[in-house]
Amino acid sequence: MGQQFSLINGNIQKRVDGALALMTYSLFPDVTTSSLSITSTNTGNPSFNMVQVGGGGTLSRSFPLYLEGNAAFTRYDPTFIATNGTEQREIPAKWTSVTGTVGVGWDFPLTAITPELVLRPIANFTLGHVTSDLTAVTNIFGRLMDRDIRFLQNGELNAVGYGGSLMLDYEHYRRDHDIDVELRYTGIYLQSIPGTYEAVKGEMLAQNLNLWTRWRAPTGLTAFDGPIRYVLEFAYSYYFGNQDDSLGFNSLFSLGTGIELDISAHSIFWISRVRLMARYRFGENVTGYTVGLGISF
Repeated sequence: MGQQFSLINGNIQKRVDGALALMTYSLFPDVTTSSLSITSTNTGNPSFNMVQVGGGGTLSRSFPLYLEGNAAFTRYDPTFIATNGTEQREIPAKWTSVTGTVGVGWDFPLTAITPELVLRPIANFTLGHVTSDLTAVTNIFGRLMDRDIRFLQNGELNAVGYGGSLMLDYEHYRRDHDIDVELRYTGIYLQSIPGTYEAVKGEMLAQNLNLWTRWRAPTGLTAFDGPIRYVLEFAYSYYFGNQDDSLGFNSLFSLGTGIELDISAHSIFWISRVRLMARYRFGENVTGYTVGLGISF
């Protein structure tokens, strides 16, 4: 009977801590990571792919309850090297995670500065699930696997998170232009819960500072009995805490432009505006672009 295979510098707990850190990029609405794909140029290994949808809004000025929600799907495909002391084999793992976050806040107008500025504290709660799939591992290694490799075969990690955000929201709306500016800090603590594979329990602190700005102005054209506006957007996100440099960068920029249709005259499913946006994202070792659709109620 041969010797048992184990991972070379694998430390599955460290790798799963990394996967948990990657999950934290999807915990709050952020246009810089709403669609993100990163490939390691050194190894050719497709490291990380993420798509998320979400949004939020205040019910009314008379009852300024703020509600938000965010859901994300991520795929992380690390490659491990296993050895039994005499031979080495590659293990191409496939990790999939799904996360959902909700937030409840309240708007406090800073009328002493300007009635267009509000301070918004938000309480956040998160659920996350990571699954490892390596169906071919038994055929490759038989039963000669340590517990780290067994996790790669069919392991799961479940996590809950709680924390909060503090946002400054400036909304300057005029007939000839609109200006939106949001400055937000978010901190969410993640920890594994029962149901997680015994070898990979852990915890993580997600922290993010985000600046988002948008300019909208009429083009002079109309459609659906409403104005057509052009949209310009800029966003910056800085990641720290356990997220710092977990993907090879700790900050991202996003530049966006698009067209917005005002369809409020037709009241289609309570939707007032529809935006088609193209965004270019860049940071240290990272570049990319996305095309997305946004709606306002």
